[in-house]
Amino acid sequence: MSQAGVSAEPRTEQSLLLMIRLSVMMFLQYAVWGAWLPVAGKFLGSPAGEGGLGFTEPQIGMLLGLAGSIGAVTAPFIAGQFADRYFRTERFLATLLLIGAGLKWFTATQTSYTAWLWLSIAYSIVYMPTLALSNSLAFSHIRDADKQFPLIRVWGTIGWIAASWAFPLFWLLSNVHAQAMPPFYAGDQVAGATGRLVDALKFSACISLFYSIYCLTLPATPPKRDAVQKFAFIRAFQLFRFPSFTALVVASLAVAAIHQIYFIQAGKFLTAPEVGLLDSQIQPAMTLAQFAEIAVMACLGWMLSKLGFRKIIILGALAYFARYAIWGTVSLPASVLVASQFLHGICYACFFAAGFIYVDRLAPPDARHSAQTVFGIIILGGGPVLGGWLSGQLGEQFTPTGGTLDFQKLWYVLSAIGLATAAFLMVWFWDESKMCVADGCESRPRGRYCKVCGADQWVTQGTP
Repeated sequence: MSQAGVSAEPRTEQSLLLMIRLSVMMFLQYAVWGAWLPVAGKFLGSPAGEGGLGFTEPQIGMLLGLAGSIGAVTAPFIAGQFADRYFRTERFLATLLLIGAGLKWFTATQTSYTAWLWLSIAYSIVYMPTLALSNSLAFSHIRDADKQFPLIRVWGTIGWIAASWAFPLFWLLSNVHAQAMPPFYAGDQVAGATGRLVDALKFSACISLFYSIYCLTLPATPPKRDAVQKFAFIRAFQLFRFPSFTALVVASLAVAAIHQIYFIQAGKFLTAPEVGLLDSQIQPAMTLAQFAEIAVMACLGWMLSKLGFRKIIILGALAYFARYAIWGTVSLPASVLVASQFLHGICYACFFAAGFIYVDRLAPPDARHSAQTVFGIIILGGGPVLGGWLSGQLGEQFTPTGGTLDFQKLWYVLSAIGLATAAFLMVWFWDESKMCVADGCESRPRGRYCKVCGADQWVTQGTP
């Protein structure tokens, strides 16, 4: 055996081991989130007599909208301007997760809205930076990001699914037995299951504590004091000179708002008489969306190469229209209403994932990270605030005195917003990531042909 062959084998084993370690990190990163978010709206809004907290629709909107948005806005500065430059990533990540575990456990013991609001804001400020830090740590240790990172990131979605299955399995069911269909188990729901839903926060805290300890075993990732380029963040705002970017931001605010309302209201809807699921079935049922996300994300690159950014992003907006239109048709069988969550894969991948890729293509090479940050702040910061407020307003508007929320009206309004957003994009969004190269034209064509010189010779920005 040649010496090259001898050295290549250990290197391959080390690379595989590193991939496994980073995949476990990503698994835990999203398990922390998936353990509690799907059932949050249900236990926050259920009457105290049923074991819930009895918060109003506007209060729930503030907790699941405003609180998370504050964390999304502050995260880039904590992760990018502070953590990445002055601390080892794995240690700072471990510290944030340890603090987050304590906050989550303490929140689960509270019953007042004021306590929940301030603790939720504090938790979002601590947790949201960990999303960027886990990505940064992974990128620091892999050689081929385009090929390796998607394989690592998919384990985050798997972690979300696993946590969503594990909590009801071990805490909400008795007489559990195996079954052929996902989630591959069934059982009898325990008495007082609604009151036990808040323990999902404690489950999340336990995962966060374990994840914190695990972070200390990850590869050393020293700070990069020169990581943030001067003026790159300001330059990222220059993308607004492109009409397509402005249109995408406006559309993203609307879509991010109705996307957030899904997580606020889905748990309550799935257990309402219109669908009739048990509390123990909320999380497994909602993971259909994550399975679809994995499938569509795997095909997204191929879809973009065939259809282009404009058609794919519009398709994503139309998927939101269809998804909520189906849920608004409450006379449909429960199986159809639950199965329609498979549209989530098209919603998320075709709109948000494709949107982030488009921004990456449009931005100058030295400002791409900052451009992603700006876009992320806008849709992850502004969208949930708008969604939380809208959910509260619609929830009050469509809940008669002494009655229950009219989900049909709620979902039809969100469906109309999705359709209006798709129509807006059809008029105002055109792919400007392409540059005409005919005779040095260098204009950005809309459609197949350049409107300046009429040629169809173009290259996509961000590609060799």
